Amino acid sequence: MRNQFDRQLNDLNGQLITMGHMVEQAIEHAIEAMVHRDVEKAKKNLAYDEEVDQQERDIETLCMKLLMKQQPVAKDLRLISAALKMITDMERIGDQAADISEISISLAGESDLPKMDIIRKMAAESMLMVVNSIEAFVARDMEQAEQVTAKDDEIDQLFADARSALIEMIQKETIKPEVAVDLLMVAKYFERIGDHATNIAEWVIYSINGIHESLN
Repeated sequence: MRNQFDRQLNDLNGQLITMGHMVEQAIEHAIEAMVHRDVEKAKKNLAYDEEVDQQERDIETLCMKLLMKQQPVAKDLRLISAALKMITDMERIGDQAADISEISISLAGESDLPKMDIIRKMAAESMLMVVNSIEAFVARDMEQAEQVTAKDDEIDQLFADARSALIEMIQKETIKPEVAVDLLMVAKYFERIGDHATNIAEWVIYSINGIHESLN
């Protein structure tokens, strides 16, 4: 019985890795579509969000089977409950990548998009946070998870930098206000993705030691 349970836990790890790769790809495609004004890629990314949603449902079903058909001990219960929380955050990351793709479609006709260096850095850092949080879960690596949570301040600072720069451009009338608002929303979505990656890392820590900051 335990051997079967362990196999299903391994399957859970594999599916979580797959979902992590999916949302990483969604982020990457969203920023590429914006940088290259690629409307078709943006539209494909919008459709891809349904695949991310389906992966969440598949993992949720597996977790329910583990809870109902097996008799998990406390440590296993923490792991499964953490996985359920993690997929919720990953699904929301997929939603935000889709939201960025929608904005990139509206900006496709703009000849120049300023401050993309900051936004691209936010995209890269948020992707790395997502990947590292999933790897920390699979490896049961609390130190790696803690490194992810520490990164959140960097994403927050990048958002503050982007906001300040765009506000200054509006004041100097060197950018269309509506374009500035769209770019600010994109930066905000990446900041939220960083928040979700942090949430995932916090649940990883909980799955290992049973401690979660928001539950204390």
